[in-house]
Amino acid sequence: MFSEIISSHFPEIDSEYLDYVTGILSEGSDEFSSSDDVYEAVGEVLQGLDDKPDDDIEKLCKELFNMMKDDKKASKGPVRILDAPMQMGSLTDAGNGTGDDHSIWIAKKDTSSTVDKKKLGKAEEKIKQKQDKRAADDSKFRAKPAEKGMATASQQESRKDDYENNDPSVKVSDIRIDNFDVSFGERILLQNASILCAFGRRYGLVGRNGVGKTTLLHMISSGILKIPACISILHVEQEVVGDDTLAIQSVLEADEHREALIKEEKEINATLNAAGSKRARSDSKLSGRLAEIYQEMEDIEADKAPGRAAVILIGLGFSDQDQQRTTKEFSGGWRMRLALARALFKKPDLLLLDEPTNMLDMKAIIWLESYLQTWPTTLLLVSHDQQFLNSVVTDIFYMHSRQIDHYKGDYNMFVQTRNEKLKNQQKEYESQKMYRDHIQVFIDRFRYNANRASTVQSKIKLLAKLPELKPVEKISEVVLKFPEVDKLNGTVLQLDEASFHYDPAKPIFEKMDVAASMDSRICIVGENGAGKTTLLKLLLGALEPTKGFLHRHRNIKLGYFSQHHVDQLDMNSNSVEVIQKQLPGHHVEIYRGALGAFGVSGELALRPVISLSGGQKSRVAFAVMCFGSPNFLILDEPTNHLDIETVEALGHALNKFKGGVILVSHDERLIRMICTELWVCANKTVTALEGGIDKYKELVESEIKFAE
Repeated sequence: MFSEIISSHFPEIDSEYLDYVTGILSEGSDEFSSSDDVYEAVGEVLQGLDDKPDDDIEKLCKELFNMMKDDKKASKGPVRILDAPMQMGSLTDAGNGTGDDHSIWIAKKDTSSTVDKKKLGKAEEKIKQKQDKRAADDSKFRAKPAEKGMATASQQESRKDDYENNDPSVKVSDIRIDNFDVSFGERILLQNASILCAFGRRYGLVGRNGVGKTTLLHMISSGILKIPACISILHVEQEVVGDDTLAIQSVLEADEHREALIKEEKEINATLNAAGSKRARSDSKLSGRLAEIYQEMEDIEADKAPGRAAVILIGLGFSDQDQQRTTKEFSGGWRMRLALARALFKKPDLLLLDEPTNMLDMKAIIWLESYLQTWPTTLLLVSHDQQFLNSVVTDIFYMHSRQIDHYKGDYNMFVQTRNEKLKNQQKEYESQKMYRDHIQVFIDRFRYNANRASTVQSKIKLLAKLPELKPVEKISEVVLKFPEVDKLNGTVLQLDEASFHYDPAKPIFEKMDVAASMDSRICIVGENGAGKTTLLKLLLGALEPTKGFLHRHRNIKLGYFSQHHVDQLDMNSNSVEVIQKQLPGHHVEIYRGALGAFGVSGELALRPVISLSGGQKSRVAFAVMCFGSPNFLILDEPTNHLDIETVEALGHALNKFKGGVILVSHDERLIRMICTELWVCANKTVTALEGGIDKYKELVESEIKFAE
């Protein structure tokens, strides 16, 4: 009966499997109360036979269960109405001394197995082999669990999710991760969170430093949080390895399918062209495969790939000469650009970018904004640059309070929608609180009034049924505070007719004249490699001009924030210990006060630096820089790793600072907040640009259009 149905769905089923499954169904038919019980008993075994979808297996289990019900009805026979009452106990044979137990009261179910033990063992062994093979296949598509000391995650999956997440043959395009938790040690970052990324949408992931944005990207890219196995993921987090590969070839190699076709085509041609290999030349199989390869290469437009790679590299700042240099000749920052270029060239189904503008100058950022606006697949990026988010993203994921909220639109629309939402929540909270207070006043007034006892009781029950009253979450304001300093008059920092070179044949600056006072708010811009960081080191005195002079006020105290400060912190110490080691001799409360001025307070100051987010590490670096109360600040890319709220707080703090400020930055919002002068590094000199950042953007955009 069961065997016929199962065989019709699985024509090639082994006899051991068939006996095993039908034996379970026959023995347990009385205990199955629904098709779900049948699925629990044999569903996994049936699915292992042919990797059929869950829906097909569930339909088969329902069919088997219906057959069981029909069989039970048939076995009962026709209903007979008794002519008179009957003593049921008289039906037992126990009192006859026969020893037969046929009474309906004492009959026992025969529990002896009808399945051949040897066949059962073979079936179970085959099932185990199938499961082991499936687990091995899964490991090819999904990474191992998180390593010790790393963040961990847990995820609730339905049977459908598990099927999609582990079978690469199932084609889906949207990405849904439901009911997942993420924690770092004992600290919970996300709890019962869910995200849905629709194919072709571009999502910005925003939130305060330390909420777990970078950790979430890592959880997705490493496979700890599972997504459908058919979706290719690329997370730009590690720089390209420095070796003898040319820059443009490194980008082309990102397309593994194209590279494999080219390699196979060369091998076949070498075989066909081998001297004296007449047999090879007449081999129709090789010739046929070669024709297939040419067709595949034509379909993927393999001939256009070098041009496409070159466009991406030029947009990210690589000249024609740079593209022909080996990867080992580039610095870490430029190799990160190569990693980004490889990702853009490969076009994965899901591209994950973590602060992509940190490694780029303004020209490259403007190009990347334009390029990503037509990105064809799904994009999820973390960025502190409001202008970049407004230009690129179609949706915002907002991480806060261990949850992720989804907002449609760019960053500005998100801020507006969130503020309106918070206002409405506050009104609702106040209205509900007023209603509760009104009921409570009535209860308190008539609690002991016998005539109102029933009314009071109904009011108490009404109050208990009201939803829990939760105050609206208040977004704490980020406050940064630079030290109070005495003002110095006149020019305090000046380079006069200054030139500089590392190699006399390649001068970086020639006859440069720049000056700054305590009122200066100067931003230095220019392409990477134009000498911005070198200029800062000349002003600091870390480098000496090869010609010309550096003039510094005798009472100037310089504070320098390097973009590499964060990497130089002792990761195994806490923030208090870091500042104590670098500047010893003070009470611990002095150190804690310095850290508190930059938002590193309480338990945060006692956490190991390695457990802090990039933005929190930057705040520690600010505290170290300001401990000696400098009166002139020189900042090299200070916004790297800071969240949007902290960037804004930095702008307000610099405006309140009484000393001078010179900074290198590509963050347009920060430049607009504080900049009164714009210095452009280009053509071996530094010039002040009239018109500020708007004029500079016009010049850059015109250069990009000309290059295209």
